[in-house]
Amino acid sequence: MWSRVGKSGNKCQSSERTVFFGETAINLDAKGRMAVPTRYREDLEEACGNTLVLTYSAFDSGCLWLYPEPEWERVREQVMSLSTFNPSHRSLQRRLVGSATAVEPDGNGRLLLPLTLRQVAGLEKRVVMMGMGARFEIWNETVLNQKRAEEEKAMQEQASAEMAQLVL
Repeated sequence: MWSRVGKSGNKCQSSERTVFFGETAINLDAKGRMAVPTRYREDLEEACGNTLVLTYSAFDSGCLWLYPEPEWERVREQVMSLSTFNPSHRSLQRRLVGSATAVEPDGNGRLLLPLTLRQVAGLEKRVVMMGMGARFEIWNETVLNQKRAEEEKAMQEQASAEMAQLVL
């Protein structure tokens, strides 16, 4: 049950977490900074005091995940509770937790994306920031467009049983 919708229409506040949605194409500056879209700034201040955590996507190359700190803490605890005896668990822990870094917008609402994260994700001049529920995804624009084309073709060829039941 939703208790309110943010002024911008890009966030809903449930009893447990903030839900972000929408996408914005953004240019990275020469220092690797991106401006947080204005419509999210107040919501992020409210959700986490502008304390965010940036890490690699667990599943997609060309993408970083950006979490409000309270949501990140929940994810981090789940990931770190996995047994380290399993090599896949260790790999996920390294990818998400070991590579995570705290970031905060500067006075102009820009986030500095660390060079190592930018390089591995292939983020260059044009990126897309997408609200994906409790987190944001930051994509290389070209990679995202290619992925969308692949996904569209795959969805036309085969939808899961769960997808077939959706009423959209």
